Amino acid sequence: METLLKDIRYGLRMIVKSPGFTFVAVLALALGIGANSAIFSVVNAVLLRALPFEQQEQLVQIWGTIIKRGDDRNVASYPDFADFRDQNTVFEHIAAYTLSSAILTGVDAPEQLEGVGVTGDLFAVLGTQPLQGRAFTPADQQPENPRAAIISYGLWQRRFAADPNLIGQQITLNGVSRTVVGIMPQGFSFPLEARKTEFWVPINPASETNKERGAHYLLMIARLKQGVQLTQAQAEMETIARRLEQQYPDTNTGRGISIISMYENVVGHIRPALLILLGAVGFVLLIACANVANLLLARAASRQKEIAIRSALGANRARIIRQLLTESVLLSVMGGFLGLLLALWGLDLLVAVMPADLPRVKDIGLDARVLSFTMLVSVLTGIIFGLIPALQASRQDLNETLKEGGRGSSEGIGRNRVRSLLVISQVALSLVLLVGAGLLIRSFRQLQNVNPGFDPHRVLTATIGLPHAKYPEESQMAAFFQQTLQRASVLPGVEAVGAVSPLPLSGDMAQNLLMVEGRPPLKPGERLITNSRVVSADYFRAMGIPLIKGRTLTEQDTKDAPRVVVINETLARKYFPNEEPLGKRIEVTIADDNMAEIVGIVGDVKHNTLDAESGPESYFSYQQIPNSYMTLVARSQAGDPASLAPGLRQAVEQVDKDQPLSDVRPMDQLLADSLARRRFNMLLLGLFSAVALLLAAVGIFGVMNYSVTQRTHEIGIRMALGAQSGDVLRMVVGQGMTLAFVGVVIGLIAAFALTRLMSSLLYGVTATDPLTFAAVALALSAVALLASFIPARRATRVDPIEALRYE
Repeated sequence: METLLKDIRYGLRMIVKSPGFTFVAVLALALGIGANSAIFSVVNAVLLRALPFEQQEQLVQIWGTIIKRGDDRNVASYPDFADFRDQNTVFEHIAAYTLSSAILTGVDAPEQLEGVGVTGDLFAVLGTQPLQGRAFTPADQQPENPRAAIISYGLWQRRFAADPNLIGQQITLNGVSRTVVGIMPQGFSFPLEARKTEFWVPINPASETNKERGAHYLLMIARLKQGVQLTQAQAEMETIARRLEQQYPDTNTGRGISIISMYENVVGHIRPALLILLGAVGFVLLIACANVANLLLARAASRQKEIAIRSALGANRARIIRQLLTESVLLSVMGGFLGLLLALWGLDLLVAVMPADLPRVKDIGLDARVLSFTMLVSVLTGIIFGLIPALQASRQDLNETLKEGGRGSSEGIGRNRVRSLLVISQVALSLVLLVGAGLLIRSFRQLQNVNPGFDPHRVLTATIGLPHAKYPEESQMAAFFQQTLQRASVLPGVEAVGAVSPLPLSGDMAQNLLMVEGRPPLKPGERLITNSRVVSADYFRAMGIPLIKGRTLTEQDTKDAPRVVVINETLARKYFPNEEPLGKRIEVTIADDNMAEIVGIVGDVKHNTLDAESGPESYFSYQQIPNSYMTLVARSQAGDPASLAPGLRQAVEQVDKDQPLSDVRPMDQLLADSLARRRFNMLLLGLFSAVALLLAAVGIFGVMNYSVTQRTHEIGIRMALGAQSGDVLRMVVGQGMTLAFVGVVIGLIAAFALTRLMSSLLYGVTATDPLTFAAVALALSAVALLASFIPARRATRVDPIEALRYE
């Protein structure tokens, strides 16, 4: 311990004696360690931290599948859920839920809340009990009993001032009085999605919708019994699904079951991107290590006499290596502390640019695991970048050292070779990162160039959900939206206003069966499918969706008029390949099994995501098929569409003062949000690549600059013997470009192998895109040329007389 303390004290003195060297080394390490700590904080929160539920390894998500369509994330009907619940032997508890929303009234201003409709066993499945009150019981699902609700801790604090006597009191959701039976603990969130869940209400199994086996809208979650494996549960549920398929062929043909762990359901889709980013920052750290190792090699050359004297006085090689490693570890620990500060600052930026749908964002931060990771990385980094210089510096022959010093060189051939290898590794690692960033940038640009099928500019969206208790009749719903649209259409600055349900790119969809009049019935499992939307007459103009043929919907398409429908190009092409769709009649299950005449064809719209193909779409008039939940879309004549928000609120209040507008945002923002995850990946990998490129350029410059300094005597002799400036320039640049070329070749081979791991993150470009590879190789070569040219230019200005006197 006494020897170690001496090594530390001596190491600190040596670090203080070289402030310039220390500043550059610590800064390079801080960038690498800080970036690793910041990304590890995200990985720790999203991937490594346990879900906030009891015995998470027993929790599973149950998805319906439709094999023919390749759909492995489908929903279930209540009768199917009831059969799965009653017939299985592998689950301790099984529950179903559906996303919901409701207007809270009676407490200050009305507010639209996001919530979940659940079956009684949900909280038993999760192993979580309310902070106050109780969970739901089977009696809460019976319609004859008082209606219950459980609210979130945040809602209790925000709207009810943390009233300790709220349990048992009444609150009004969507015009329905409900008894608060429980308040969930602080931080509880289910489902684990970006949406902020603030209430849970029981699902009524006796409702008309829940009597229909074809009404698929429920998500299922379950807790495995002790000792039951996932594969065993999968096999039994598949058996039940096949049994239901035989019993109910009209609704269940082709429907299967997929069971995955709840952990995989939450983080599985984000894991590849985060692991790639973690690998990228690892590369940045390795490049920083190579830079600092080169600095240490250069510094060791100036300490040869010191090391030789130590050896002459009896210090063995292990003792010298330990001293030098102590210094490098001290440097890395200093870099770790500074990196931790950079990580704290960088985490705020990371959270700011993170996509809203990234799970568990609120858990991201520096905890004991992240601090331990930073400490471990700091120590290992010190050993990694310090080991090679220490081995090189300790392996010296005193006679050889004197001979090299007599020739005016302070550094041997072996050390030059190591420095060259470090530069080559920097270039290779940088190229891999740059290729990855280039592929993501090209992919992102491809997505940005995708035509969404509508014009998002100057469009404001705002959602309204009408409570069933206040608007029980379809005619009331239609009248509300008709009056609202009429008032909104005459607002100053409004070019057009419409309504739609569901809104494109909102993540919602309504999928229905479709039958064509006059065609023979199709077998179950082979029936035609369409995504159906309810819209107002002026919706297509407000959204800028082009009319291809026929007409759009009009205000005359009322409940009493013949039912009509507008279809998109994909539906026309797919279901009417060799005939004229206009005038044909189709039956869609959304339309109460009534035939509707096709009166128009509009362009395809990217309703789900920009990278997904447009599917068959059908548009019905909101007056013929009223909907209680619709989104207003208002196009401004000029300027910022957000300026229309006050007018829209006023128009709604004039019709019904208790109906709030929610989720008010421009369509441009919605479009941008749909690309948020890809933008996040691109920005981070691009940033890491830029840092890597900078470090690689500094590394090449440092090596070539040091080489010129060490070869000043040689360059002077060459010039005295007649060498021209161009000869010296070519010699120095050639040396640097040779290192860069070898690094580029190795990097291209590594990139060709590694970029295949990021195929799932790309769109419209292959993982081995030759244009990206070539562009990155040329760009990196140009940077290497510049980094080599500056020292080479300095070498050409050497005065032969002064150079001959050098050293």
